[in-house]
Amino acid sequence: MSSVVKPEEQQMFGHPKGLFYLFFAELWERFSFYGMRALLTLYMVQEIFKAIADRDVATAIVYASYGSLVYASTVIGGQISDKILGMRASIFLGGVLMALGHFVLAIENDIAFFLALAFIVVGNGFFKPNISTFVGSLYEDGDVRKDSGFTIFYMGINIGGFVAPLLCGWLAAEYGWHYGFGLAGIGMLAGLIFFWSGIKKNVFGDKGMPPSQEVYEKRVLGIPQKTLIPIIAFLCAPAIAWLLSSWQANYVSGIFKFIGFAVLAYLGYIMYNLDSEARKKLFMAVLITFFMTLFWGFHELSGSVITLFASRNVDLDGIMTASQTNALNSMFIIILAIPISLLWGYLSKRKLNPRTPYKFGLGLLLAGVSFYILSISGTSANENGMVPFTYLLVMYFIISIGELFMSPVGLSKITDLSPKNIVAFMMGVWFLSSAFAFQIVGFISKQLAVESTDANVGGLDTLGVYTDGFHLIAMYSLAAGAIVLIFSPLMKKLMGNVH
Repeated sequence: MSSVVKPEEQQMFGHPKGLFYLFFAELWERFSFYGMRALLTLYMVQEIFKAIADRDVATAIVYASYGSLVYASTVIGGQISDKILGMRASIFLGGVLMALGHFVLAIENDIAFFLALAFIVVGNGFFKPNISTFVGSLYEDGDVRKDSGFTIFYMGINIGGFVAPLLCGWLAAEYGWHYGFGLAGIGMLAGLIFFWSGIKKNVFGDKGMPPSQEVYEKRVLGIPQKTLIPIIAFLCAPAIAWLLSSWQANYVSGIFKFIGFAVLAYLGYIMYNLDSEARKKLFMAVLITFFMTLFWGFHELSGSVITLFASRNVDLDGIMTASQTNALNSMFIIILAIPISLLWGYLSKRKLNPRTPYKFGLGLLLAGVSFYILSISGTSANENGMVPFTYLLVMYFIISIGELFMSPVGLSKITDLSPKNIVAFMMGVWFLSSAFAFQIVGFISKQLAVESTDANVGGLDTLGVYTDGFHLIAMYSLAAGAIVLIFSPLMKKLMGNVH
């Protein structure tokens, strides 16, 4: 355990040089992902499903299914990387698939649309879990620079998430949807080029290679696994495209209900066989995952219902487009991340830093307050049912604080609370929590769906639908936050020495 830097390690600003190549690769990947996401709901409502009355419902189902599959694919992609491909090959394969998906989105065709989403789902499964792990591998165990390295990397994610909706949203508004999607694809290519140049300059050293060259080259059906896996990945895309396009049957929701039941049953079996102390900690890990899922389920409405609300009922004239409002969350994360981090450090020195249950309770309360702000926006609506942009701005400010209270601490607590022999499984459950959060997004979005084929739908009628819905979300989130805070002393005891 040492924080001493190896003499042969290539350095930049006191960190491994490879960090900055991964920083820019992730920045551009997030640029492509969030740029596309900012346009996705509006594109489906206004183009893909424009001819049907229940277009909001169709959009809600497809958006939820896509989001769930995007995050669930990371569990499979991470396992394949760990056992066969290694991080380098997985990241590159994922990047190629995602770039292909973004460029296919630029084709004006309904079949191409679902195929494009499928390529992004599969690509994200290989890219997302591996690039973060790659950052950690650049540092030795005990290296004091690791936390600040991840902070730098996390900033890249949010810079991409901030800039992308602004640029892609502007292009889509000025020149057409497919120019916006095309720019997202160019962003993904830029990320791949940065990553490839890092490999060529050997800034990663021996990191990210396949775990075993023998397994990497092993032939299955006469084809090396290093070649077979990309082939299977490409062939999976049409099947996923079919799942997404079958929105009326909503097969994805059924699949996730089965997965959820199976995971809970397996966790129950594991808990039954643990000793009392380990059982308490694992119960807390599951509880933390549940509350994080609930928070993300409300938070991720930003790409669906809140974007539609911004389009139909927020006065954005001369400020930004509805798709560009997706940049507000990342903007506030960039502004607030360092001050809140310093706040925790200040409180820690005075032994006042709240433990994880209190932070989670406060995060859910803040989410509730943010939606309550939107629910009262109707009191300031004009005769056309348009509310001031300030309400949306304040909402994003508050929920971003809630995110910083919960998201950075959650993952580390899962590893601390889980028995060592199932840490990898619990990490998979943590990734799946985001997938299940999108099922919550889909459920809420369907309840707030507006039935109309009018492209200019909006006004006082839709305002009432949205503000009533936001009020209910606020009440549920506030109630959840209050429950967590009330039972936080008990949760502290269950967590034992884990802070």
